Amino acid sequence: MKAIKNLLLAKCFEYVEQRIETSKQAMRYAQDSANVEEKSSAGDKYETGRAMAQIERDKAAHQLEEALLLKSMLSQIKPIVTNSKVVQGSLVITETTRFFLAISMGKITLEGKDFLVIAPTSPIGQLLLKLAAGDQFSFNKQIHIIQEIF
Repeated sequence: MKAIKNLLLAKCFEYVEQRIETSKQAMRYAQDSANVEEKSSAGDKYETGRAMAQIERDKAAHQLEEALLLKSMLSQIKPIVTNSKVVQGSLVITETTRFFLAISMGKITLEGKDFLVIAPTSPIGQLLLKLAAGDQFSFNKQIHIIQEIF
C-alpha cells in the first residue's frame, strides 16, 4: 500500500502543479489584455478594459495563492508513515470505498481500483479524522466500517 500512497500523492502533486500553471497563464493573459487595451483605446472604454483585466488578474492571483497553499499542504504528507488513527495523508479502506486524505480532488483510478481523494476539512474528511480500524461512521445515510488504515 505504500506504493499506492506514493502514486496517489504524485497524482495530487500533478493536479496542483497544473492548477499553478493555469493560474500563472491566466495572470499573464490578463496582463497582456490590459497592455493591449492601453495601447489601442482611449477614454472610458480604456478605463473599463483596464479594470476588467485587473479583476481577472486578481482572480487568477487568488487561485495561484490557493494552489500554492495546497502544494504546501501536500509537502507535509509523508506516505511512508502509517498511523493507527486517521490523519492527513492516511489511506483509509472501508468495505466499499478507499479514501486518501490529502486535498479535494475527487475520484482517481489506479491499478484498476478507485480512490476518493478528499481533504481532511471536507465533511467526510472531518468524520474520518481520528477514527481507527474497526470504527464505523455514517455518511449519506450509509454506515461504513474502517477495515484498514495505511
